[in-house]
Amino acid sequence: MKKKVFLGTTLIIFFFLLIFFYLDINDNKVLVQKKEKLELVQKEDNEIEEEKIQSSNVIEDVSYSAKDTKGNEYSLNAGLGTIDQNESNFIFLKSVEANIKLKNYESIEISSDFGKYNINNYDTIFSKNVIITYLDTRIVGNYLDFSLDKNLMIISKNVSLKNDKSSLKADVIEINIETKDIKVFMYEENKKVNIKSFN
Repeated sequence: MKKKVFLGTTLIIFFFLLIFFYLDINDNKVLVQKKEKLELVQKEDNEIEEEKIQSSNVIEDVSYSAKDTKGNEYSLNAGLGTIDQNESNFIFLKSVEANIKLKNYESIEISSDFGKYNINNYDTIFSKNVIITYLDTRIVGNYLDFSLDKNLMIISKNVSLKNDKSSLKADVIEINIETKDIKVFMYEENKKVNIKSFN
């Protein structure tokens, strides 16, 4: 009889221990699942926070204007601007339009798909589908380096110039916006600038 009671008590204790371990294992599984879920939520929150930080660097309808000591005015508009995270004085632009109003001269219009603007000195790099128009002249290229301080525009990469009298194709056209001097040249000496005159 004592053996049966002892065996019954042992089985009951064993049964309770089994239930205890089972519940403990399940609790651990639940804790692990909760921890994984919490980590996932924290990761998603961090990603959302990073997106907010990145999107805070994006500006819609960008507009800048400047005037130099000689009375020349420069205005720039873009559909979208992104502040460079490494150098905050640079802004990357999309859908760019600029206007240069020179004192005692007609204005120069510039448009491009992309740009990079320096807010300290107004230097601007225009890239992809660059179009420059002034008077009856239209210049097309893929890259324009403009400096208001240096009074210089350097247009390069697949450059063509067209007006009522002629058209030309070259590697580079350099324009001094103060003196109105224009230099046209090719990178390679053996290649020549292609010029056509209209009658």
